[in-house]
Amino acid sequence: MTARRSLAWRVTGACLVVALVAVALAALVALQLVSTTARQVARQALAEQADVVAAQGGDIGRVVAVLQAQDITVVPLDRARPPGPIGTAVTRTGADRALTGVPVSAAADVAGRVYLVEARPLPSGGIALVRPVDTGPLGALRRNVGLALLVGAAAAVLVGVAVGTLSGRPLRAVTDAARRLRGGERDVRVPVRGPAEVAGVASAVNELADALAHSEERQRRFLLSVSHELRTPLTAVRGFGESIADGVVTGDDAREAGATVVREAERLEGLVADLIELARLEADDFTLDIAEIDLAALVAEAAGVWEMRARSSGVVVRREIPSGPVPVRADPRRLRQVIDALASNALRVTPSGAPLVLAVRDGSVQVRDGGPGLTEEDYAVVFEPGALHDRYRGRRPLGVGGIGLALVQGLVTQMGGRVEAGPAPEGGTAFTVTPAAAAPSGPGRAPAPGPTSGPP
Repeated sequence: MTARRSLAWRVTGACLVVALVAVALAALVALQLVSTTARQVARQALAEQADVVAAQGGDIGRVVAVLQAQDITVVPLDRARPPGPIGTAVTRTGADRALTGVPVSAAADVAGRVYLVEARPLPSGGIALVRPVDTGPLGALRRNVGLALLVGAAAAVLVGVAVGTLSGRPLRAVTDAARRLRGGERDVRVPVRGPAEVAGVASAVNELADALAHSEERQRRFLLSVSHELRTPLTAVRGFGESIADGVVTGDDAREAGATVVREAERLEGLVADLIELARLEADDFTLDIAEIDLAALVAEAAGVWEMRARSSGVVVRREIPSGPVPVRADPRRLRQVIDALASNALRVTPSGAPLVLAVRDGSVQVRDGGPGLTEEDYAVVFEPGALHDRYRGRRPLGVGGIGLALVQGLVTQMGGRVEAGPAPEGGTAFTVTPAAAAPSGPGRAPAPGPTSGPP
């Protein structure tokens, strides 16, 4: 795995680069400005001195010594050029033009050094004042710039380390929290502080910790409820099976015990089937056969089946279904499975003489019951696996394993619809399933009725 540099080193490097670039740019500008200014000042001073010498006429002997003391060489133009760079500078700048009455102001680079030349005409010829440009101030400036670079680099390193350390501290806390979450801790929380981006990451980690804790608690409750429901039919099957095998029950009692074993096995089979369906909802191989169907026909078909099943419990199934077709888009087999699951739960909690209603309105199907109903707190968790089962275990009949409603929500969501729960006018609970709306039908076109399927 490639080693990654820490945030402190990255910030330090960035500060160092910015500081060095800033000082270097300032140095370049300063050197150029000082060099240009120094040359202009020296040229202006030399020109003024040349004008003063020219004003003396032919008598310049008394000023030569003064000028030489200032590192200025006076070269008569009507004589031979002095050897060395002074003579070369006079020649290169064309100072001889002063002999024709034209002042000359120029500079020449000789052997890597710049010489300023100011030539003026005299009544009896001409003179040239030559002065090398003093590089002393530029050298001092270069040294100062070098010192500034060192100071800037040191300051950048200190600032970078400080800023990087302070900025990285919240991120290190987030990293530590994430590792603890990976290790199984769920009470980990990170202080939300620092820049907005870092605070956002810390807040997201806290939300993740809450979500993981909530999810694991839901799984724990779900497994407890499922294990309880598995234990009950398994105990019954084992007990009655042993009684039959040992010959404890015979005759009619044996037949009744066998029927009990079959019922408990069917209950166990239904629980396992629901668990498999719930696990497959998010699988890649879970497929749906979505088509345009008649919701009214599908609900009417289901109502006929549940009227017969409810008769033995003394529950009255009431239909509220329009006579015309109600087109929706859904998988007819899965939608019938949803209706049957809701009707089964409703029948389980509805007392004898109370109604169980199957209704179709506004493109939705409602399953309402006259049972004890749910509280506002129940509606918030009604579709969580095992949530209601834990609350009402031993107090009222509930769906097998507490997973029926979770499966209902999963199936409806997969079909592109939605399911909601609320109080029913009959006194119990109303579950409303709204499938995806069908596309507008052309004249004479009716949706296909759903295929026949029985209750689970």
